[in-house]
Amino acid sequence: MAKNKSTNKSALKVNKGIEQPTRFNPDARDRFKKTRQEDLDANTLFEGIRAGKRALLSKAITLVESALPKHQKTAQEVIELCIPYAGNSMRIGITGVPGVGKSTFIEALGVYLTEQDHKLAVLAIDPSSERTKGSILGDKTRMEQLANDPRAFIRPSPSAGSLGGVARKTKEIIILCEAAGFDIIFVETVGVGQSETAVHSMVDFFLLLMLAGAGDELQGIKRGIMEMADALVINKADGDNKERADRAKQEYANALHLFPPSPSGWAPVVKTCSSIQKSGIKEVWQTISDYVELTQKNGYFNQKRQSQEMRIMHNAIQNALRDHFYSNPIIMDALHISEQKVKSGQASAYQEATTLLDLFYQNLIKKPD
Repeated sequence: MAKNKSTNKSALKVNKGIEQPTRFNPDARDRFKKTRQEDLDANTLFEGIRAGKRALLSKAITLVESALPKHQKTAQEVIELCIPYAGNSMRIGITGVPGVGKSTFIEALGVYLTEQDHKLAVLAIDPSSERTKGSILGDKTRMEQLANDPRAFIRPSPSAGSLGGVARKTKEIIILCEAAGFDIIFVETVGVGQSETAVHSMVDFFLLLMLAGAGDELQGIKRGIMEMADALVINKADGDNKERADRAKQEYANALHLFPPSPSGWAPVVKTCSSIQKSGIKEVWQTISDYVELTQKNGYFNQKRQSQEMRIMHNAIQNALRDHFYSNPIIMDALHISEQKVKSGQASAYQEATTLLDLFYQNLIKKPD
């Protein structure tokens, strides 16, 4: 009995606390569900884009990036409606190795442009994981000032394994942003040293950010990207790094003289800047403006855009043929058998590839809807 009495008088007593509020506002949650369930038609999205409604622009971009056939159908309808209102922007590709300061540079240049009454859209391409296919999409957190600028629009997108670190649908997103009234489009690439031809094939000006004193680790990517670059900008040219940046500027300028002349008639230039101190930003923009003025006068600007459209069309054909091939039910059944033959050494990879292609051509009439 004494033991039970002692237990009842224990100080270890848990009082009933106040009821915790729900983690979500029920009204907001219901509105969110209703919005997600609504199927917005192409005309509604198009009118919203033209009216400058960011929410509908974002919704349209999400449809463009979606792989669902239903979403793709609506997305293509929106793009067709937007095409007559596109093409009036200046498209600028920006690349560089991780750590070069792309996000800080884009914010510094972007704020400078919005202060000049430009409307800027930043398409920031995040690298996707090869294992999970996911992306962090954290560019808005690195461009806080620009993200809060009413004249700027930042859209992070996953690269999803796309060549050159550019999202497969970036070109369509550019069209939507131009129809929304953005007169300057930045396309920031992953910049991991792979082929950057993807971004080069959809922009008017290609800018390569570099670091001073980076050493031999850049040697593997210099030649290919530098040949495509219209300007090299050595970032972080401040403090103790200022002198090294000036030396690197001269070295890169000398190296550019060894490259063959560009068909644009433009000689690539090298600039230095400090994105933190905002020094050299105005000069970088002047370089871009000079390039556009020159190429518009000599006709290269429009010629380049026309050749880009042809390239995009052929890429679209290749992608569609590949998708139709692998989604064909007859090929899906035969592919497993061919893979087993190749793995076991019963047939060569080339032989089975030819067999599958012949089977595909023979059954084109049976391709899926």
